[in-house]
Amino acid sequence: MISLSIIIVNWNTKDDLLNCMESLFQKREEHSWEILVVDNGSIDGSEEAVRAEFPEAILIHNSLNLGYARANNQALKLSRGRYFLLLNPDTRLKQGSIETLMAFMDSYPTASVAGVQLLNSDGSKQNSIANFPSMATELLNKSLLRWFFPKTFPGKGRDYRDPVEVDSVIGACMMVRRAAMEQVGLLDEDYFLFLEETDWCYRMKKAGWKVYHVPQAEVYHFQGKSAEKDKKRAKVEYYHSRYQFFKKNRGFRQWFVLLIGLLIKLGFEFLSMVIACILTGFAVKKWRIKLATYAYLLWWHLKGCPEGMGLK
Repeated sequence: MISLSIIIVNWNTKDDLLNCMESLFQKREEHSWEILVVDNGSIDGSEEAVRAEFPEAILIHNSLNLGYARANNQALKLSRGRYFLLLNPDTRLKQGSIETLMAFMDSYPTASVAGVQLLNSDGSKQNSIANFPSMATELLNKSLLRWFFPKTFPGKGRDYRDPVEVDSVIGACMMVRRAAMEQVGLLDEDYFLFLEETDWCYRMKKAGWKVYHVPQAEVYHFQGKSAEKDKKRAKVEYYHSRYQFFKKNRGFRQWFVLLIGLLIKLGFEFLSMVIACILTGFAVKKWRIKLATYAYLLWWHLKGCPEGMGLK
């Protein structure tokens, strides 16, 4: 068994993918790592570029976009590492970040998952910790929750100097212990995109494992390049994942309350954008985009939340 399997799922982000892999291969020869790239039906030449520039990588071809969870599971089944590193293609590793995570996992045998401190391109911090979805996190303002209840809702506003146990981490860069995966199973493929890592962490914590945020390991994250290509459909996918998490882990009653609560919230947001756009003569582009997004989300709900209107 080798020490680490690095898994990258790509969908039409060739330039980001190549830059990410370049940051990996700079020190690849010093470690017993394998790198697996799962391409979800890209049409931008991603596969050809990987074959040409990084022939050592194991490339898994999908003819269409199978989603994040299913694609990762394909690589997880083939991987040989004691640990897995699930890595987004829109990331760049800082020096020593992987080694820091591996050293932490070696020192904390009860840790199933370790996440990094994600950074913007200017070095400022991104939120890298996720609470398990609840009525509070989904219906109230997350920034205010982090401000008033920082211990319960940790975020980037708090300066962590040491590893801290958390509910879940943001899955752009997360290290996972093979033994934990073998106990709880693979990622849930009912999630196409968003919250699949949160659900995984939830299952691991229920099984007695721990999840940690490791702030000493830092990784640049240029967020959401795949989702940005169709924001309306990406938003639908995010709502679908929230409902999936509640159905699976919170029960019918809480799922129904969430559905009603989000519909009411969407209605207010839609009306506020209608008024704002009318008052400005539809001159503000970002408000027009928001109005179109809210209208699309409301239409998706009215149609019964069909899968075909998301990214799937």
